[in-house]
Amino acid sequence: MAIRLLAALIALGLLHLQPQLACWRGDAGFRRWVHQLADTSGTARVALALLIPALVCSLAILMLHRLPLADLLLLIFALLVLLFSLGPHAFEADLEAILKAPDQSSRESAAQVLSDDGEAVAWRTTDLGEATAYAALRRRFGVLFWFFVLGPFGALLYRLARQLGHDTSLALDAQARSGARHVANALDWLPAQLMVFTLALVGHWDAVIGAWRRWHQQAAPNSWYLSNPDFLGAAARADVLTDIEGGDGYVEERTDTLHELRRLRSALLRALLAWLSVVALIVMGSWLH
Repeated sequence: MAIRLLAALIALGLLHLQPQLACWRGDAGFRRWVHQLADTSGTARVALALLIPALVCSLAILMLHRLPLADLLLLIFALLVLLFSLGPHAFEADLEAILKAPDQSSRESAAQVLSDDGEAVAWRTTDLGEATAYAALRRRFGVLFWFFVLGPFGALLYRLARQLGHDTSLALDAQARSGARHVANALDWLPAQLMVFTLALVGHWDAVIGAWRRWHQQAAPNSWYLSNPDFLGAAARADVLTDIEGGDGYVEERTDTLHELRRLRSALLRALLAWLSVVALIVMGSWLH
């Protein structure tokens, strides 16, 4: 776990200094692999497309354990996999592009990069807040969650599942596409739940938890894999709306979309620090034992 924490800290630091590193994720090999599986379909195709690359990653880790300077090599390998998985764009850099855009048209254009599914992001405070929360989940928190839980295997599996399920340029049969989306949704479920509770802790507890409870009261029992984690979007909307309704004494800021985006970015940064702090405590606890 200590190596994973160090790799995560280095990766986040590098992406802060050099955001273009997140674009380093040539997926030509994965695309060729998916194409070679054209003779299969449905669940079998999804399983082969995702598990074989992830198992190759695991075998590489086992081989590195046997080499001299194993810890250093494992750190480098974990860092490379994590940088690949945190793409295809640096999350913070995308938010900065929106905030620093010179005009409204440029802002609206920059906001579209937050959507991984090709859906348009409307220039409304709630819609932008929801898109930002989903982008944070899929480009940062989801990757880090599975990286801390399963190591490079988990981070790579999460990223490839997201691409397989939501990249429409990949030629998949309908059953395989549906199965891949179910896998991606299932992998989103746990980190999205943790994100909601973390955002509640660093933001508006009553509003966020209230929206989360209302969503779960109406959700189907199998919604955890059949649909996107819409409870995260509902929580983000509730958090933003609470801030707009409450205000901070300045009327002009109550409907200022950029102001709310800055506040949400700050909340997500505090949530990230909370996650890293918990992992650091786990690492220190293991050292004490």
